[in-house]
Amino acid sequence: MAELSTRIQNVAPSATLEVDLKAKALKASGVDIIGFGAGEPDFPTPENIVQAAVEAARDPKNHRYTATPGLPELRAAIAQKTLRDSGYDVTPDQVVVSNGGKQAVYMSFQVLLNPGDEVIVPTPCWVSYPETIKLAGGVPVEVFAGAEQNFEPSIEQIEAARTSRTKAIIVNSPNNPTGALWSADTLEAIARWAIEHDVWVISDEIYEHMTYDGRTTAHIGALVPEVRDRLLVLNGVAKTYAMTGWRVGWMVAPPAVAKAAGKLQGHLTSNVSNVPQRAALAAVSGDLSAVADMRAAFDRRRHAIVEALNALPGVTCAMPSGAFYAFADFSALLGRPLGAHGTVCETTVELAALILDEVHVAAVPGEGFSAPGYIRFSYALADADLAEGMRRLSAWLAD
Repeated sequence: MAELSTRIQNVAPSATLEVDLKAKALKASGVDIIGFGAGEPDFPTPENIVQAAVEAARDPKNHRYTATPGLPELRAAIAQKTLRDSGYDVTPDQVVVSNGGKQAVYMSFQVLLNPGDEVIVPTPCWVSYPETIKLAGGVPVEVFAGAEQNFEPSIEQIEAARTSRTKAIIVNSPNNPTGALWSADTLEAIARWAIEHDVWVISDEIYEHMTYDGRTTAHIGALVPEVRDRLLVLNGVAKTYAMTGWRVGWMVAPPAVAKAAGKLQGHLTSNVSNVPQRAALAAVSGDLSAVADMRAAFDRRRHAIVEALNALPGVTCAMPSGAFYAFADFSALLGRPLGAHGTVCETTVELAALILDEVHVAAVPGEGFSAPGYIRFSYALADADLAEGMRRLSAWLAD
């Protein structure tokens, strides 16, 4: 059999999906797994959105191909939603609806990068950023900011990473995996730096409504209007409306970039399924009352999990300001005997695997986020499951 492409062999599998897959397999075999792995709200999609999909499924017009960049009504609604939530005007021709936010990430790099182009990736970062850059022939250049910086990179670090090949930079606030909410000052500095050095900005704003303590997401396109002609904003309905399985995301970009992304999507997937697009239309056109209810639950769980993690011997965890992740430092537990068998782990990949096997708790090792020594816990799960998972971890470390 002929070898697979070098391109795909050079790409690592998704760490989050691998953990989720193994956890689900164990659960299917009868093991009682507490899952902190997947970034997926545990709430049902709001009923009005589901009802819109039911009605759409019965309408024959949704049984056919539609416009590749998205239903015109949805693109217009996303433009209005951008004005409502981000504070600035965009036009529907700047919007491309994609099969989930992940496809929008993939297409961004495909339309921007040539082989050898570099993309500055502040880390810890979502697992798919470096790999989708590689799939486009680009080179991810990582800039690490730890807990002592609130996981927020400085403009000095970013400038030190810039070379003549720098083509783009990724912004992700609120951040996955850290839950950090970057300051308006940092975002403004990045925007002005990008303008000065002719660099594209890719802003992943999928968690924009998941913020706490009275804080709100700063939108880079509103802070510095001049950056908009080099700004790609990526978003979707997955996190805000508990619609991860519906697979509807989007890109908002300068018209030429949006047109190129639509051309790519025409060869990649054609249009997004019409029924989920109709559901997304109901979501972005409606109010945010359901989001407020979810955020209140996440806020309660945020405090519970951070308190529980910091109570574990050798573990420290900063309080996240956004998203629904706790990113805990487990490095002090490496190189020490742990558990009933005194197993010694040298990496958090090994430690997370050991915790899954012995504690039946699933979480994602920091290596997947370019942050060895950390483990990410999603608190988008039921309160009782969260408490039980933390109880198991505490008992295991006490053995």
